[in-house]
Order: sequence, then C-alpha cells, then structure tokens
Amino acid sequence: MGLILVINPGGGSTKIALFEGEACVLKRSIPHEKIPATFEDILSHRDDLEKAIVDVLDQEAIEIVALEAIVGRGGALKPLESGTYRVNARLAADIKNGNVQAKHASNLGALLAFEIAERLAKPAFMVDPVSVDEFIPEARLSGLPELERKSLDHPLNSKMVVRKAAKDLGKDHRRINAIVAHLGTGISVSAHQQGRMIDVNNAHDGGPFSTQRAGSLPVTQLADLCFSGKHTREEIFAKLTRTGGLRAYLGTDDITQAEKMAQSGDARAALVLSAMAYQIAKEIGACATVLKGRVDAIVFTGGIAFSDRIVSLVKERVAFIAPHIFVYPGEHEMESLALGALRVLRGEEEPKEYK
Repeated sequence: MGLILVINPGGGSTKIALFEGEACVLKRSIPHEKIPATFEDILSHRDDLEKAIVDVLDQEAIEIVALEAIVGRGGALKPLESGTYRVNARLAADIKNGNVQAKHASNLGALLAFEIAERLAKPAFMVDPVSVDEFIPEARLSGLPELERKSLDHPLNSKMVVRKAAKDLGKDHRRINAIVAHLGTGISVSAHQQGRMIDVNNAHDGGPFSTQRAGSLPVTQLADLCFSGKHTREEIFAKLTRTGGLRAYLGTDDITQAEKMAQSGDARAALVLSAMAYQIAKEIGACATVLKGRVDAIVFTGGIAFSDRIVSLVKERVAFIAPHIFVYPGEHEMESLALGALRVLRGEEEPKEYK
C-alpha cells in the first residue's frame, strides 16, 4: 500500500499528513500568513497552498508521484449522505463557482485533492463532508416554515469516534446507536442510529453554548436585541458565533484559563462552566429521546473533551442513559480522512459519486 496524502484546510492554516496504511508517517501545519480570511481570497490563493504542500513533501524527500491517492476534507457543500466520495470535475466546479451552503476554507480540501490528483492521474477522495445530511423528516422542522433545520456540524470527527466506540465494543458501527458530543469551538451533539446521523444541532444555530458561540437563545429577547438599534447585523453575528459563550461571560475562550479561574475561587467562572456542562447534558438527553432510549454508548470528543471537569460534570447527568461512555479527546479528522480513502482502496467500501 502506497502513501495517502491528506489535506485539511481551515481558516488560519492547512493541515496535511501522509499515511502509510493506518499509520501516520508525517504531519504538518501550513499557516495562512499571507492569505486574507475570506473564502474568495483563499480560493484564489489555492495555487500558493498547493505549492506550499508540494514544498513540504520536497523538504521531507517525498516524491509526489509516489502518492497512491489524495484525500481532502469536504466542507459545507450541498446535503450529502455520509461516506467516501470520489472527487469529480462536477464537485470541483461547484466549489469554484460557490455552489455550496457556506463559503469556508474547508471547501478547498476536496478541490486541492482533485487538482493535485488530476495531474498525477491518481484518485482523489473526500470523506464525510461538513454537509452530511441523514436527518429523519421530523428533524428538519424548526417551528417556522421559513426556517428549516440544517445538518451542518462535525460529521468527519463524529463518525470516526462512533467507529472507534463500536470497535471497542466489538461491534459493527452500523449495528449500534450512539450519541456523540463534539466539544470544540462549536459544540454539536448528534444522534447516530445504525450508522446514520439522524439528528444534530448546528453549532452555529443552537445547542449548548461553547467557548465562543452563544448556542440556543431566548428567541423573543434575541429579536428585541436585533431590532434595538444598538448593533449592526455583523455585530449580532459576531455575538452569536465568535464572541458569545464562555468568552462573553468570562472574557476568555480558553477552557483551561476558565478552569483556573474557577479553581482559584471565582464563583462566576465555576457557575459558567457548570452551565456549559448542564447544556451539553441536556442536549445529550434530547438525543436520547430521538433514539427512543435505545443508546449503546455516549461518546465525548473534541478539544474540550480533554477537560476532566467538564466531562465529569456531564457524566453525572447522563450516565443513566447508556451502558457505555467513551472519551476520545481531540480531533480525529486526519485519521478519518485517511481511513475513508483506505477503505475504498482496499475494496472494503464502494466510493460514492457526487452528482
């Protein structure tokens, strides 16, 4: 089995990795120091990103022609089923033309993979894009016909940790029900039924508040705030997605710093952390009802899952829901991308075609 190149663009940097089979043999982060933050600017700089990726391989004496496949992160594309997709010209065109649900750097992963692979005559893949949509019909209704609930969250990591939990249980991931709490800058809690993610909170639109995001809010008060004349639309969006949550209450979006504040006797910090855990537990409870109480495992993942304090507070409230609780802290996106491509290359899974 040859080398698989993994490409995962984010807002501030692009992570790359090389996998030989299941083993990661190289991991690097390429900062976007000279690239403006808007999607259009990042899109226009993709040649610079590609050159930076090739330069890293050259520095490590890796011949690009030795690659067996390239896999890129899939972003907020149109709604798609989960799985490994062969990146084709139609998908590349949709990304370049902005035919996506949201413009974000993550959309570049599949495009970069396609353009590099095309020149090498090698396959390009994407795995479980941000826009994975396996909602049951009831999950789409919000309460207003004009506002449909959308499946946009962290499927790449969430699907991966469900596979890990199933493996630890000695079962097929398509034979278990699980609730995944992805605890990152945004918090999404998803219900997984027999391999399908049938409901999840969009971390931009609601759910628990996080280190930066406001989560679900009292909607009539929010409407009053929006029309108070005190804030522009951009300022409201910032409050909801970048300066809310922990940052709004405590002046920091660093969970470690917030814990130090609480440990030093700051009662407000202790309350805010407890409230975050409370809301996470409440969302897990909601997902348990979606699965009709048949839950094999609850899984914690993401950066905040390193916090024993938060995880313990949540466990106290949800332990009764499932017989097994697993904690896989951090993000497993690079591994998930590589293994998705590897399953196709080994013939264990049929690649899906983007149409």
